[in-house]
Amino acid sequence: MEKEQQDAIKELAQLLHENNLSEIDYEANGVHIRIVGPKAASSEISCVAPVQVPAVREVSVPAVHENKPVAVSSNDILSPMVGIVYLSKDPQSPAFVKPGDTVSVGQTICLVEAMKTFNPIKATKAGVIKAVLVENGSPVEFNQPLFSLE
Repeated sequence: MEKEQQDAIKELAQLLHENNLSEIDYEANGVHIRIVGPKAASSEISCVAPVQVPAVREVSVPAVHENKPVAVSSNDILSPMVGIVYLSKDPQSPAFVKPGDTVSVGQTICLVEAMKTFNPIKATKAGVIKAVLVENGSPVEFNQPLFSLE
């Protein structure tokens, strides 16, 4: 730790104490310092060491939808949640269902991952799969059609 950073920590800790503050955040030259007083801390720690903040990396995220109206049929099975749809239980396994398969109410037809949890999506009606309306690994919205039944 550089002398300049040590001095900054001491000054901030002194300001915290003198002004009866619960915490102070300070950032300069890519260094972030956060001093937490005993009133805000859940333990007896009264100061947090400086942390080097990594540079933010820009990531390209595919659009979830393109504001196109989606035609929903009464024969469609809809997504009950927002997440990422998976058509099989793992990459090596066959799809839960494919066009031409007969499904019954309660049968698992795909998975939707939401908040790191894989949720089995079950058929809400019986019938024959006419079409798979989503791609494996694609994002889905609430009430987005997943499968079309005959």
